[in-house]
Amino acid sequence: MSNNSSASLSDQGKASHDLPVASGMTEFIKQGWAPSPLTNIKREAVVPFAHARQGKLSALYPGIRVVIPAGRLKVRSNDTDYRFRAHSAFSWITGILSNDIVPDSVFVLEPDNDGHKAILFVHPRSDRQSDGFFTDRRHGEFWIGRRMTLEETETKYGITTRDIADISDVLADSIETIVLSGVDKKIDKQIEKRKKREKKLATTLDEMRLIKDSYEISEMQKAIDATSRGFVDCVRALPAATSVARGERIVESAFFGRARLEGNDLGYDTIAASGSHACILHWIQNDGAVRNGDLILIDAGVEMDSYYTADITRTLPVNGKFTPAQRKLYMLVYEAQRAGFAAIKPGVPFAAIHQAAQEVLAKGLEELGVLPVSAEESLKPDAGFHRRWTLHGTCHMLGIDVHDCAKAREESYRKGLIEEGMIFTVEPGLYIHEDDELFPAEYRGIGIRIEDDILVTKNGCLVLSHSLPSHPDEIEVWMSNISRS
Repeated sequence: MSNNSSASLSDQGKASHDLPVASGMTEFIKQGWAPSPLTNIKREAVVPFAHARQGKLSALYPGIRVVIPAGRLKVRSNDTDYRFRAHSAFSWITGILSNDIVPDSVFVLEPDNDGHKAILFVHPRSDRQSDGFFTDRRHGEFWIGRRMTLEETETKYGITTRDIADISDVLADSIETIVLSGVDKKIDKQIEKRKKREKKLATTLDEMRLIKDSYEISEMQKAIDATSRGFVDCVRALPAATSVARGERIVESAFFGRARLEGNDLGYDTIAASGSHACILHWIQNDGAVRNGDLILIDAGVEMDSYYTADITRTLPVNGKFTPAQRKLYMLVYEAQRAGFAAIKPGVPFAAIHQAAQEVLAKGLEELGVLPVSAEESLKPDAGFHRRWTLHGTCHMLGIDVHDCAKAREESYRKGLIEEGMIFTVEPGLYIHEDDELFPAEYRGIGIRIEDDILVTKNGCLVLSHSLPSHPDEIEVWMSNISRS
């Protein structure tokens, strides 16, 4: 069978190994089902916030149709798909929760006399009277479970809802249309490309997300609190992790269980990096041993059903006690993070947080005798010697995406000013690789990162992840208490 044929079958919700369906069974399977309407549907708390977002977007594009697809299922292996996650812009503008989002859905702001009408196009429910109920692997309820009807969706999310089959007719007219391209190739093909404007739409949507509303802040706090409980699970798993060859995966699995229990999924692949693996910034193989006496760096976040995710890192002593060398490097990172917190207030350059943390790290590295120049010289733009051991940035935006608002302009984000209502990470780190001969032997193979999620307030910042200890003394007490519970 050709690749094109396989793709066609997949689009139809079928597979090459499906059994033929007899005509008698086709009619018989549609009979004898009780009605199954959803009752007591409540409008979601996000609805007024989604309406406000839609209104702001509408004002930016008068007379222009705006199209934001949810995206399509992605193949993992042959005819099996990855678990679906809608495009973040679609989730943000509609507010629809993960369990209610239907693949291939499309949000449209349709121009009318007063601005725009918001319309959601979705696959309708494949009830027991449709062939798709049992023949369509991607949308049939026999395969994936019951979905909401168009009317139920409209009631729950306060948005006019139509059959996705109607969208081709809607997009075929001459109204000027802008699409968030690259999300759904089928939709892209139906709309004349306007690349400059499309790029601006992606930027506009991300910049609208830089300031979080109260619903978003609440969802972020839920994600952070669940993540904190996930770290407790990881600490409880450490004894088991030390007993097997690939103990990092025991830790990774412990956190995944919390993410699926309390949220939709992981916000990103968990980093469970023990020993020198902690010096590899995006270590996600997680196949190493977890040894007593080593540190383990855990970078993880729970993603809620709303898609908002935490992003927290703690570096913990596997046996519950820091060695003198571990503690010395750890306290340097700890003080750097505190300097970053102190730099945060509305109107201050975003880059000031990184600069404050870097000044502490550079000074500490100078005192350790590893810099070839003074800290002051190293901090100059054309030098940066200290960055050998602290390569990454200190902050990034956080929200529906773990690296949120990535398409925002530099002048609005990296080179912009801090504003009240922003949520971002503060995460300095030091990484001394095990083969780094510039450092004394007792420090080699130690990697440390401390990462917290903060909300910018009127006068400074609130550390949303404050319930998870970060000072080494507090960590030792916390781990001891967990081990005894």
